[in-house]
Amino acid sequence: MRIATLTSGGDCPGLNAVIRGVVRTASTEYGSTVVGYEDGWVGLMEDRRIQLYDDEHIDRILLRGGTILGTGRLHPDKFKNGIEKIKENLADAEIDALIPIGGEGTLKGAKWLADNGIPVVGVPKTIDNDVNGTDFTFGFDTAVSVATDAIDRLHTTAESHNRVMIVEVMGRHVGWIALNSGMAGGAHYIVVPEAPFDIADICKAMERRFQMGEKYGIIVVAEGSLPKEGTMEFAEGGVDQFGHRTFNGIGQVIGDEIQKRLGHDVRTTVLGHIQRGGTPTAFDRVLATRFGVHAARACHTGSFGKCVALRGEHIDLIELEEAVGTLKTVPLGRYCTAQALFG
Repeated sequence: MRIATLTSGGDCPGLNAVIRGVVRTASTEYGSTVVGYEDGWVGLMEDRRIQLYDDEHIDRILLRGGTILGTGRLHPDKFKNGIEKIKENLADAEIDALIPIGGEGTLKGAKWLADNGIPVVGVPKTIDNDVNGTDFTFGFDTAVSVATDAIDRLHTTAESHNRVMIVEVMGRHVGWIALNSGMAGGAHYIVVPEAPFDIADICKAMERRFQMGEKYGIIVVAEGSLPKEGTMEFAEGGVDQFGHRTFNGIGQVIGDEIQKRLGHDVRTTVLGHIQRGGTPTAFDRVLATRFGVHAARACHTGSFGKCVALRGEHIDLIELEEAVGTLKTVPLGRYCTAQALFG
């Protein structure tokens, strides 16, 4: 069998571990070969591929962040209009199965290819942890660890200067990173997209801390968070060329409002792409490797149109439709648990 793989969408720690798992499993268990398409769907449409060998180079990529194949995004219309070219390129390379590694958008593309007769096994990837059907996605644990480390460091400087510190983390539609890093880092307020905030409540919590002698505060904010309607003026961002929301810096907006209302010194730190970079944690390396192994095995058993997923202690195969049907959001109960520690 000849398998192809690619990485698409935003990069995250653990992508190389998946590639390594696919290549080594295909080679050692089945004697199959693997090729990688460069820069995601674009490389597939332009037929830019490289041979991936089970050698010392592949063995060493386990520790590396990013992706050796490169990644990118492609507008859905261009992607769908290129279906015949995609089929032609796969046939020319004598590909028997395709393993796309990516988030919700990539998996939607994988489902569309499967619906059009291409043998596909998807691998879920995102630091946001918002892919449905899997307990966790690789990259999430690393992102939470990076964010938690930043929050830990900000406690001492915030306390030294009697400041309120805003930490803006990634999370376009969901607040998993904000929730987990905020709880782990002892934040005094957490703001997530699932629960629109009232700036008056945030100010009240911060003012209470100062009145009680705790003259600093840490607030963790997911980038996609929005205020409750009518509670404050806020201009939402637009939409980029790939159909994704853009943001106007909600962390800075909250910080400015706190400073205006309370008069306290406020600083905002936007972690941004630092959450995506660097060496994956041990958890992400193991999960990504398991995903790669099971995806390669699924190809050889003909289990196409599916996606690998972590369910409890096991890696299962779920329908791609389940993975992309809806986003996995933070349950209200989980957020209520965090609220008990606000202030």
